[in-house]
Amino acid sequence: MKFEKISTNRAKFTFEVTPHEFEHGLDHSFEKAVQNVEVKGFRKGKVPRTIFEQKFGVESLYEDALNHVIGHLYQHIFDEKSIVVVGEPQIDLDFNSIKRGESFELSIIVPIKPEVVLGDYKGVEVKAKDLVATDKEVDQEIQGLLNQNASLEAKETDILEEGDTAIFDFEGSVDGVPFDGGKADNYELVIGSNQFIPGFETGMLGMKIGETRDVNVKFPDQYQAENLAGKDAVFKVVLHEIKIAKGETLNDEFVANLKRDGINTVEELKADVKKSIEARKETQENDRIVGSAVKFACDNATVDIPEEMIEQEIKQLRSNVENQAKQYKIDFEMFVQLNGLTMEQFNTEMAKQAKDRVLTSLVIEAVAQKENLTASEEEINAKYQEIADMYKLTVEQVKAQLDVTAIVNEVSFNKAIDLLAASVKEV
Repeated sequence: MKFEKISTNRAKFTFEVTPHEFEHGLDHSFEKAVQNVEVKGFRKGKVPRTIFEQKFGVESLYEDALNHVIGHLYQHIFDEKSIVVVGEPQIDLDFNSIKRGESFELSIIVPIKPEVVLGDYKGVEVKAKDLVATDKEVDQEIQGLLNQNASLEAKETDILEEGDTAIFDFEGSVDGVPFDGGKADNYELVIGSNQFIPGFETGMLGMKIGETRDVNVKFPDQYQAENLAGKDAVFKVVLHEIKIAKGETLNDEFVANLKRDGINTVEELKADVKKSIEARKETQENDRIVGSAVKFACDNATVDIPEEMIEQEIKQLRSNVENQAKQYKIDFEMFVQLNGLTMEQFNTEMAKQAKDRVLTSLVIEAVAQKENLTASEEEINAKYQEIADMYKLTVEQVKAQLDVTAIVNEVSFNKAIDLLAASVKEV
């Protein structure tokens, strides 16, 4: 076997196939082929080899024989410990060079985990953390609580205005033909919330209870349902009720009704909300710091990622979305549309996410290797215990299912991220 790296993400293994090895493959191929062959004078599966080759030619066995030989040779690739195979092989072979009774060469080309050339990966400068909750932010969050607890009551006047809640029936049509998903009864909508397509909510303004109105709209050119994108449509709307929100008053009674542990007064609520906002900000700012550090390392690294790694990641990401759709019992393409994407946009986004994820993983792993980051026995045991607690298993059960190498890799990976984040300079 001859091994050579033909690029940073491809390796080539060249083998000499001996007459004996190929003959073994032909024997295997014949044993399979003869089971489905009938020749006059012989029962199915009982045709002698010589008769078979006279009638069909030995060349008819070549393809399957080669597959059998390649299957055996492929196992030798994993003896080469300097590489990690990350995708399906390609076979390089001149089919015309195959002659029974003579040796011939074939090569197996495989995508491999690429070499990562790190550039600068420490000391990126970022904007300093902002962890202070302002009075305005506290007031906005408390106003949100007031709005969440507001009740709806019938409006005294019967004219629909901005901010009112309308209860109505609607049915949409394009060129006089109703379309799927364009009809609902007793639908509740806050006018001005912009939940519908542009023009719909403004088209309802001024309606009176009991009124029927045709609302003319145009679907956006990038609308998720491609059959409606850019189309003019008419919605027949029947208004049944108009309601307005009755706001709550911020006082100790309102606070007590929220039933928050140890929070009984307005001042206590403000302090608790301030603390909550600052905790949330700390998480967000820490995520920003980590994200900036990782992006800096990735932007400065050079790596030629094989398409096979990206495709594999795309499959995983797509599978995750398909499983979500199944949980909601929604058709996959409809689920994508409900998330505001066309299938083309979805596929583009999946490809971008996949490439970013693979690149990040490779670069962080390279940083861990360069910094000689590994896991102590104590850290390995702690990680096993963490996983056991998470899945309500015993440590022994986790060890039986998860190789220690995976644990060491995860610990060193996390250490590399912590190292990058710790090197960030806040300015």
